[in-house]
Amino acid sequence: MILDRMLRHTTIDENIEIAFDNLRANKMRSALTMLGVVIGVATVMTMASIVRGVREQILQTLEIAGPTTFYVMKVFSQQPLNPEALPKWVRIRPDLTAAEADAIQALPEIRYAAIWAQLIGRLEYEGRRTQNLGVFGADAGYTELQGGQLVAGRWFTSTEVKKGSAVAVVGETFARRLFGNIDPLGKTMLVIGRPVTVIGLYEPAKNIFAPPGQETGAVVPYKFADHGYRIDPVNQMFIAVKPRDGVSVANAEGAVTVLLRERRKLRPGDGNTFDLIAQDQILDTFNSITGVFFVVMLVLASVALMVGGIGVMAIMMVSVTDRTREIGLRKAMGATRRDIMMQFLIEAATLTGVGGIIGIIVGLVAGNAVTRLLNIQASPPWGLTLIAVGVSVVIGLIFGVLPARRASLLDPIEALRYE
Repeated sequence: MILDRMLRHTTIDENIEIAFDNLRANKMRSALTMLGVVIGVATVMTMASIVRGVREQILQTLEIAGPTTFYVMKVFSQQPLNPEALPKWVRIRPDLTAAEADAIQALPEIRYAAIWAQLIGRLEYEGRRTQNLGVFGADAGYTELQGGQLVAGRWFTSTEVKKGSAVAVVGETFARRLFGNIDPLGKTMLVIGRPVTVIGLYEPAKNIFAPPGQETGAVVPYKFADHGYRIDPVNQMFIAVKPRDGVSVANAEGAVTVLLRERRKLRPGDGNTFDLIAQDQILDTFNSITGVFFVVMLVLASVALMVGGIGVMAIMMVSVTDRTREIGLRKAMGATRRDIMMQFLIEAATLTGVGGIIGIIVGLVAGNAVTRLLNIQASPPWGLTLIAVGVSVVIGLIFGVLPARRASLLDPIEALRYE
């Protein structure tokens, strides 16, 4: 049946059907040939799903704080600096202070400003303890920037914030894990080794900046954190700032910059001894990091696709040799070089196209599994899916040219004599 179709002039549809017949006739060989294409496409699709999911989660996280929120830091670095080996230009910068945060809060352009600290440590209660979690030193405005909601109890009073009282609002999940069926409110527990009274339970918003094992475990008054813990002023301390409605980020940042330069007595020619980080800068930093990561994955995937393409070429060469008599018969019956070349090109493209589709399915399933494992909501990258199919077919065409040309150049008489 296959031979009958091959002996006459075939259309593209018939060539595709012939290609699938040959795939079915040589299942193992076809599967091994497609493996490189499957791995390459699956790698790209998996990474695209993860990067897209993380990006969407970051955008959601930034929306919680609001697009106008920005942060004042002693120094902004994409990687944490070693506090024991800081460069001189960092060491000479003054540490941020609560007084500076209060002065920023008093600006007419600013709606909210407070100094915060972000620590890492364990929560403990009667011998039970959690893994390392994020512990914030902040105030009752914490939810305005970080999102989430209070599910029981209360937030700090202004008096507790000013005095640095030993109280804490604890993440509900971790409080239930530590206290079991006991009501945590009013109980004393340890937060990074310091005793505090639980006054509230908090359900944090999902935050991509908190990797597994570093979710927000508790929030304590900043002054309590400042007195009770050793805070790294470079990596763990910042002032969170939110402008008033109608005030642009640029105007608010300008007002804060002028204020801090005046307070720090900086002359016109002096550089700033602090950094201002806006939400779009955080997103740009993420994009630069994931961009490099994604390029590396694309290079690895390209190598896999190249290997798959070479495999296709090798198998198609073998296929041409195996089907020499078939090619001779077709030419003897009037098939042109173009007909023969088109047949083998379409067969190679079909081989890689099927491999691409399988790779897409594998990549989407793997990407979905990884994003679920990371607790990230992500929509499938459908645009990239179409590109992946197209790339797979193009690879088949490129690497199928040489075998197809070899088949088309076979002498029909010599081909018919081939044993």
